[in-house]
Amino acid sequence: MIGLRDRFDAAIFDMDGLLIDSEPLWQQAEMTCFRPLGVPVTPDLCRASAGRRIDEVVRLWHGQFGWTGPGIDEMVERVLAEVTRLIARQGQALPGAVEVLVRMRKLGMKVAIASSSPMTLIEAVVDSLELGNTLDVLHSGVDEPAGKPDPAVFLTTARRLDVCPSRCLVFEDAPAGVAAAVSSGMAVVAVPSVFKLDDPGFKPAWLVLSSLEDFNQQAAIDLLEFSRRKAS
Repeated sequence: MIGLRDRFDAAIFDMDGLLIDSEPLWQQAEMTCFRPLGVPVTPDLCRASAGRRIDEVVRLWHGQFGWTGPGIDEMVERVLAEVTRLIARQGQALPGAVEVLVRMRKLGMKVAIASSSPMTLIEAVVDSLELGNTLDVLHSGVDEPAGKPDPAVFLTTARRLDVCPSRCLVFEDAPAGVAAAVSSGMAVVAVPSVFKLDDPGFKPAWLVLSSLEDFNQQAAIDLLEFSRRKAS
């Protein structure tokens, strides 16, 4: 991809819904865990919270619905255990995901995952997709004071990569992640999963694609042209 390496030193990838088709599995896990408690979790409610840390989502739902029985921390653990089980059994790489990661590495860019999921789940996905040799840094938003749309997870990842944020290219599938990347001063390519392509949350993205398979030479040219216009 001509010129891409001249503009960017690192590529940072979200994980759920971008690299692996896990968003439907998150929805299934959340409904499985919460419906027995009488919490009216629906696919639409799960989609609206996509990209956010599960502990923040559970606290939000507790504030809205409340329930008797297990506390917030226990429900977080229950959902994580269930989604990890589902991903191990059913998780599959999304089209173009592995190929784009490998392509960024071959261009000489540093490559990282910055996800809202806990590290145990990140590592499980990396092992499942056999991405270990492709990645320089794995970072979980759970280790930050606040999750996406707060930019902390991306800024910490850039520091760990030893790359200036303005030299980072982020790939995200959710509006919360796009907002976090933009706030961090990074370029961002949106690849919506459970959201529509024309969702207002994707307007700040430099480029919006329907699939990582579409991140080709023309997409790189469009990205660099946007960068030149932004700098002028």
